Amino acid sequence: MSSSCTLLPEYLEEAILLHPEKRQFPSFDLRRLLETVFTPTAGCKICVLVDFDDPQPMIHDFRFLREEGFSIQKRAYQHFHVGLLQGVMEELEMHGGDMFAYRMTYGSNLDLADEVWDTRGQKLSFDRDIYPNYDLILCISTYSATAPLTAKAKQFGFRGATLHGVNDIILSSGLAVDYHEVSRDAEKIRLAMTRADSIEIDFALEDGRVLTAWLGLDGQEAQKSHGLCNGLTPDIANLPAGEVYFVPADARGQFPMKYEDGTLGVLDVENRCIIRSTLIAGNQATIDAHNARLLDDPMTGTLGELGFGTQVLPVSGADIQDEKVLGTCHLATGRDDHLGGDIMPSMFKKHENSTHDDILFAPHKTPNFNISQVRMKRGDQEEIIIENFRPSRYIMDALTAF
Repeated sequence: MSSSCTLLPEYLEEAILLHPEKRQFPSFDLRRLLETVFTPTAGCKICVLVDFDDPQPMIHDFRFLREEGFSIQKRAYQHFHVGLLQGVMEELEMHGGDMFAYRMTYGSNLDLADEVWDTRGQKLSFDRDIYPNYDLILCISTYSATAPLTAKAKQFGFRGATLHGVNDIILSSGLAVDYHEVSRDAEKIRLAMTRADSIEIDFALEDGRVLTAWLGLDGQEAQKSHGLCNGLTPDIANLPAGEVYFVPADARGQFPMKYEDGTLGVLDVENRCIIRSTLIAGNQATIDAHNARLLDDPMTGTLGELGFGTQVLPVSGADIQDEKVLGTCHLATGRDDHLGGDIMPSMFKKHENSTHDDILFAPHKTPNFNISQVRMKRGDQEEIIIENFRPSRYIMDALTAF
């Protein structure tokens, strides 16, 4: 499946001039992806992870292939497991190619249980049988496992990638790009924003109000998710990649929230934490449930990330790709230890609360409000970063500067 420029957001028209090849993405090529992301590959043992509500019967003899649903897991089988076995491993001088299943976490970046099952239905242990015995681990799952696998990679010394929510658009665009190019563009934007003292975001609501969120960054070095996991240093790439991000040191103000059921609320932030939600439109019960969660476990409202997309990509309908689109930004609540932050799973009242949940602001995702402006302050320098969901002249100049 190819992806033409008609799928690209209109506001990226100017950015396409930087990369005219993005008018037509290449087809997905597993060898190219692995060779680019994981150089060197020679001698590496690789495996594929998927998740199920009930892993043992579903993975046994690949029963899930004969069942309705399981679109993510079937893509993992077809495009990754089979691709590895049908020549990619040989071409890249790798071995393994095994597929394993673990129990679905039902939360973004929650720690994984140790039990895992192979295709014979045999129960194994992640810590004993998988992490020490594979050099490259590809996790193609329903919920993101970036945080727990990053911690395990550092402990056991493997490299890998998390690719949760993979769909056909992601395969034909976000996973088909040249990640050397992605890395170069991310680095240009990172340099344009690194060591920022603060970021201010103005949100224009349909009722005429403008909410402003201020995030203190304390001059920290900006980080980038750029898709390259080269060398032999233990690391996890989150794919599709292409963002610059910070771990907020402080935050205050207000920002809007669109809940999964479409309810709209205003979130009040003090001392880096969301303290309450107030209804704009929709279901009051949704707002009440969020407020009850904040009251019961205040750590769930802590802001752990501020990110900015750096890629020219089509909207996929999955946040894992759509948050990487140039002109969008996102906040995240919850754990941020995998980003170098100080919010650890042990700080939450319940294990199931220790998620890392992205809140994406993009025209297709949040049409009820506009990011009218994002401003960066760095010493005496003040720059506009985004205006009306478009990358600013400052950002566009940074992309073309060298």
